Amino acid sequence: MPNFPMIQAALERAVVDRVFPGAVLAVRQGGGQINTFTAGLVSTHEAARAVRPTTVYDLASLTKPLSTVTALVLLMQMGRCRLQDRVGSLLLELADSPIGTASLWHLLTHSSGLPGWRGYYERLSPDATVPTTEEDRCRAREALVGMIRDEALIYERGMRSLYSDLGFMLLGMIVERCSGIPLQRFFRDHIAPLAGASQLGFVPAEWADDFLQHARRVGGDVAPTEHDVWRGRLLCGEVHDENAASLGGVAGHAGLFGTAEAVMAVSGVWAQAYHRRPTLLDPSLVEEFTCRQTAVPGSSWALGWDTPSPPSSAGRFLSELSFGHLGYTGTSIWIDPIHELEIVLLSNRVHPTRMNERIKEFRPMIHELVYREYVAGD
Repeated sequence: MPNFPMIQAALERAVVDRVFPGAVLAVRQGGGQINTFTAGLVSTHEAARAVRPTTVYDLASLTKPLSTVTALVLLMQMGRCRLQDRVGSLLLELADSPIGTASLWHLLTHSSGLPGWRGYYERLSPDATVPTTEEDRCRAREALVGMIRDEALIYERGMRSLYSDLGFMLLGMIVERCSGIPLQRFFRDHIAPLAGASQLGFVPAEWADDFLQHARRVGGDVAPTEHDVWRGRLLCGEVHDENAASLGGVAGHAGLFGTAEAVMAVSGVWAQAYHRRPTLLDPSLVEEFTCRQTAVPGSSWALGWDTPSPPSSAGRFLSELSFGHLGYTGTSIWIDPIHELEIVLLSNRVHPTRMNERIKEFRPMIHELVYREYVAGD
């Protein structure tokens, strides 16, 4: 039986040590009941309420596996795209560009040759105006594709791995082209229902009020992130990532908001499919997407998922077949299929400032503690 008070104490200690203002930790073993631990406050403000299991967080790069990668698996099952498809065959405007001959596999393994990050938002929206309609978002995406088209590749494709938001921006657009509908609608119609009544979704401007009101109706505040210099305001219910904001809050690399329970609903589908139990995901594709791709020298990446490579945020004890992902705002998922262990950590460590990096030491510690209590202690 896990020592729940010990896990709770570790989370509370992190709040005292200012790793984050507050956090939710959700753990599930063997596909059974979710154990949820909460600590701290939603923000540093004087009137801030305590974090609850229903608190909604900006999931940051957890958007990549939860939305973009899951959507691509579904589209491959529908026969709409394949791993070997070239980027330029799906985004025709990139056909003659350096990135156009890369495949979806290259983008998913972060081995396409693209830079890791560019501050496109400064050119897309110099006045920090965020697109508020689908037409405006479409124009912003078209402009962004033009900017990526003009990027020179900075290393030889397939010869190394460089974590790239740019590649996942393109993958989000590829989901739209292959499905024929906006990314947020594909997610809402095909993936979000997995979470049931729990909050999980993109928050474009026209959905923001309903999303926030629903969160409050079920007793869950939306945790703020940072006071953004570019937008000139504290962000709450607006995506923290500036490039995603300049696209209207919907992108392949960032933009999702959700609760720990909702995140675990999607992680559970991956975990169950890995063990070839009935889910909406094809087990063979799940096996391929979660397996480290050894063709890229020195890389720890599977397809859109990372795998443990010392020193790892997963700690020292999760099995080598584990897969997971981190989010810049202070979020993470790790799934160990050998021990059937799922661990979701949601926090707003960037509140009040992104300069706080104490979570780098906390993540491996909490994963090791959870492993000891749930697996080694059996």
